[in-house]
Amino acid sequence: FFVGIESRVSSPLVPLGLFRLRNLSVSNVIGVLWSAAMFAWFFVSALYMQLVLGFDAMQVGLAFLPANVIMAAFSLGLSAKIVMRWGIRTPLELGLVLAAVGLALFARAPVSGTMMVDVMPGMVLLGLGAGMALNPLLLAAMGDVKPADSGLASGVVNTAFMMGGALGLAILASLADARSDTLRVAGASTAVALTGGYQLAFLVGTAFALVAAALGAFLLRASPASVAGA
Repeated sequence: FFVGIESRVSSPLVPLGLFRLRNLSVSNVIGVLWSAAMFAWFFVSALYMQLVLGFDAMQVGLAFLPANVIMAAFSLGLSAKIVMRWGIRTPLELGLVLAAVGLALFARAPVSGTMMVDVMPGMVLLGLGAGMALNPLLLAAMGDVKPADSGLASGVVNTAFMMGGALGLAILASLADARSDTLRVAGASTAVALTGGYQLAFLVGTAFALVAAALGAFLLRASPASVAGA
């Protein structure tokens, strides 16, 4: 309905011609896939730590601390330095691949997992990946947009992130629940059934991140600003 209305009114809220800009369109698709994987990481990993590993709220919070510290370091200037040195595509691709590896590590986390072996490595890689990829993705989306449309483009990208997170979390949580139910019916214990469901969610999230990385590698082009900076 929104697209239909916007294509007919004389003064659309979001001019659909904006999506003819390749970097903006590709960045939105990458944002949907990446945020789907990242939202699932936050939610499903917390459930895994609490319901399978038996962590309390404090332990879960501490487990997320390294990723948050790493992302904060990138947001305080490290990401800008990387973009100035390497442009937008290389750090975006590398960040998404690191995030995919982190999700893959969670996808093999066992019922008897431990903080240092089965949780922390994935957290660190996901923190590195998210911190490294976010700024280049936003720069890619804004690079081809006229200054007058920068606010609109920023809003579109943020909407893509929120939509991808909501849809991705709903899809992956549903897949995890269905897988857990199947394992329970087959006679698995609660912990084994939950772990199997979470592993499937992480595996699909890994696929989302890898597809996003491939889109960045093959479809994004360096914006004039990033080329000048590099």
